[in-house]
Amino acid sequence: MALSADSRLQFTSDLNICRILNGMWQVSGGHGKINSQAAIKTMFQYVDAGFTTWDLADHYGPAEDFIGEFRRQLVANRGKEALADIQAFTKWVPRPGRMTKKLVEENIDISRRRMDVESLDLMQFHWWDYQDKNYLDALKYMAELQTEGKIKHLALTNFDTEHLQIITEAGIKIVSNQVQFSLVDRRPEVNMVQFCQQHDIKLFTYGTLCGGLLSEKYIGKPEPRGFDLGTTSLRKYKNMVDAWGGWRLFQDLLSTLKQIADKHGVSIANVATRYILDKPAVGGVIVGARLGISEHIIDNAKVFNFNLDAEDSNIINTISSQSRDLYQLIGDCGDEYRR
Repeated sequence: MALSADSRLQFTSDLNICRILNGMWQVSGGHGKINSQAAIKTMFQYVDAGFTTWDLADHYGPAEDFIGEFRRQLVANRGKEALADIQAFTKWVPRPGRMTKKLVEENIDISRRRMDVESLDLMQFHWWDYQDKNYLDALKYMAELQTEGKIKHLALTNFDTEHLQIITEAGIKIVSNQVQFSLVDRRPEVNMVQFCQQHDIKLFTYGTLCGGLLSEKYIGKPEPRGFDLGTTSLRKYKNMVDAWGGWRLFQDLLSTLKQIADKHGVSIANVATRYILDKPAVGGVIVGARLGISEHIIDNAKVFNFNLDAEDSNIINTISSQSRDLYQLIGDCGDEYRR
């Protein structure tokens, strides 16, 4: 199975990526027990199918270690040149406080060691408290480490438009921002997308499938309660659905998506992913990979085999127009983490 050319993006001059990124939050503990040997074996299946790009973080349990072990096995089985075919994007999520070059470099070095790389492809930085301006110092030190070759590219995760602008105006080159963006949560369309288009910044989106709620499994089903929601993702995004408009409106959305999916011979998840991939500034959609537990490789590949038309978008937007304004309720991208 080979993905179509549409599946690739020349993200930076040196990084050609798959537009569906394999999300590794799912190995961090809240999505079922992961067997490391089975996980690494499955990673080969993803890469061989064309899903070569991984999204992870320092705090996603063993995710960085999995990348390191996968890289070693790849070299052992296929030679060092095979490493050029994979991309691994990690995150650093420090506690706010005073930032020194030593502190920043020590943490970057931990990720480099765990992932078994000389230089990190993409370091995505998160900061919990905007009132603590030390985030600018952290980014300036990371920019120095970039110059020294320890980081290839700097990025952000869950920064709002205002602070993305502050960072950009400080002369720090940011290539991407990771934000929640889905048919349920369309807050990036308010300000973020336009700013990113103006400054050549890509968005990597998560929550695009609402943790699995945007699927055939939930059509016509009674509203799930806490004990029905078996993963951290499902619990998180059920709360988002509640804020957006509730279960009845969500059922209308699922029915509409099913109608579109049937028309194109694909799944609801494919439609939900394609819709966000087609948005301006979106570089890629992160789809969680429960390695060794639940694989969607064949289904995910179908995202690149069809296109949504104007009629599809119109009926989706009709449902969206009936929902609450999450930007008014929550704020800009990432504000849910800083209240």
